[in-house]
Amino acid sequence: MCGIIGVVGSSDTLDTLLEGLTRLEYRGYDSAGVALVRQGQTWRARTAEGTESVSALKEECKKAPRGFTSGIGHTRWATHGAPEAVNAHPHLDCSGHVAIIHNGIIENHAEIRAELEARGHLFSSRTDSEVLAHLVEEARGGGAELMEAVRVSLLTVRGAFAVAAMDATEPDVIVAARRISPLVVGTAPGVTYLASDIPAILDRATAFYAVNDDEIVRMGPEGFRAIDLEGAPVRLKQLTIDWDLETAEKGGFDDFMSKEIAEQPDAIRATLLDRRRKDGTITFDELRVSDDELRDVKRVVLVAAGTSHHAALVAKYAIERWARLGVDVDIASEYRYRDPIVEVGTLVIGVSQSGETIDTIQAAREARRRGARVVAISNIVDSSLARESDAVIYTRAGLEVSVASTKAFVAQVAALELLALRLAQLRQTLSPSDVDALFLGLSHVSAQVAQVLARGADVDDVAKQLLGARDFFFLGRHVGFPTALEGALKLKELSYLHAEGYPAGELKHGPLALIEPGVVVVAVATDPAMHEKLLSNLAEVKARGATVVAVATDDDEKIEAVADYVLRVPVTEPMFTPMIDIVPLQLFAYAMARGLGKNVDRPRNLAKTVTVE
Repeated sequence: MCGIIGVVGSSDTLDTLLEGLTRLEYRGYDSAGVALVRQGQTWRARTAEGTESVSALKEECKKAPRGFTSGIGHTRWATHGAPEAVNAHPHLDCSGHVAIIHNGIIENHAEIRAELEARGHLFSSRTDSEVLAHLVEEARGGGAELMEAVRVSLLTVRGAFAVAAMDATEPDVIVAARRISPLVVGTAPGVTYLASDIPAILDRATAFYAVNDDEIVRMGPEGFRAIDLEGAPVRLKQLTIDWDLETAEKGGFDDFMSKEIAEQPDAIRATLLDRRRKDGTITFDELRVSDDELRDVKRVVLVAAGTSHHAALVAKYAIERWARLGVDVDIASEYRYRDPIVEVGTLVIGVSQSGETIDTIQAAREARRRGARVVAISNIVDSSLARESDAVIYTRAGLEVSVASTKAFVAQVAALELLALRLAQLRQTLSPSDVDALFLGLSHVSAQVAQVLARGADVDDVAKQLLGARDFFFLGRHVGFPTALEGALKLKELSYLHAEGYPAGELKHGPLALIEPGVVVVAVATDPAMHEKLLSNLAEVKARGATVVAVATDDDEKIEAVADYVLRVPVTEPMFTPMIDIVPLQLFAYAMARGLGKNVDRPRNLAKTVTVE
């Protein structure tokens, strides 16, 4: 969950590194650092100032000597070792010549460290990553070139890594490798770049290449070459990038989150574009699973984490109702540890905005190993999850920078519900006219989301009234339940307030004991089939002194009897409501966080992409 940047052959190496780290801060901001290398000299600067680490690093780098054409940089989210400067990357070997940066976890670092210390190596940090610098040092001491030294070192370690190494005795060379954690190489005339995320080098490189698991890349000013862990040559796959740096800028908004919330109508519209043929068939250009295979599916399993897990929960309702298939939804980090049953006809769907979420990737791998067909739902073309899967459906939401996901959620729900409709077509569990009507309704959702966004001032007014509250319970029934979970997650991510999501029917099974004056209950009350039951639940909390905020449809005349504040949304097909109902909850979380003075783009302790278990 760290950011990596590297450059070889540039006349403005330090500026490139610092600019890239600024764009990568959302991956981790406990500390930041750079190392510059030239013949016989390594210069390093590191800072640990929390969300100001990169800014502090820029000040430190004003002291940097000039004339370096190669360097590496890192922004860290701490795992092993406290978020202190001594544990910040890059790490050096005993000689001070070898510099490494690392994203991931070295699972056997303790035993490796003990062996290295027994051989006389001196460690200066408490991180797992530093062992890599000393392993490379030993291999270099035996005469190996840097690429071979990295390869030999990686044969020793277990775990996940994206690593880059430099050596002052072999300047103008960066050697990088990857296992599970993402890594891309970029090229331009006379310069080669490395990054954990494409935006870090988007406006500098002219071509981009994905590094796959257990591949090692030697980068120089002239370009790169790659081998696998056995030393055999490999070719990196060139990536297709259809967005530019402007999409990563705020575009006049105060922050990325408000920009991305406002982009949700476009995200839904783009995800639905060209998904239906003239004969009514739902189609996915990227779906490399045959119609016969989909028709023969006996069971569906969705694996995801965080916000993507909530989108998967919505999909469960849609697939079961429309396609009449049994659906399980798994927290991705638990899937492969519970000895899952994968039978003939099991379809596993992995959902991840970045396509780099380590738990979801590992779950997909385990499912394929057990014989399942795997479909990825991802926002990033050629992501690791996309490459690991049998097929991929892209959400087309565009680049999402803010750590707390917004537009990715609505795009994921749209894509998953499209897939549910396609399964229903193939299984003939819905009539053609029903599919037509549902697709038409889905096509109207983007305009309805725009209507909700236009009512943002109403949400701001409610948030101002509740800034003093500290405990929030989000309730929902049916698809309102995953919407409540996502609303609670947004509030806790952004404002650091206590927020929990529950099925409203669970109130009497424990949560009701916590309801008292001062507690705020936020209800998703847009499902007509469950409306009366939810009103009864709200009457219960209201009688115990809770303040009630309800998301309700424009035609709901009963809700005001039990709600102190009502956030209105347009009426739509119940299965589509999560894409609409979540918007006022996003706006509410945003307004609360801004009112409390929080950084909405970079919530504490969190990173955009979770690339370590």
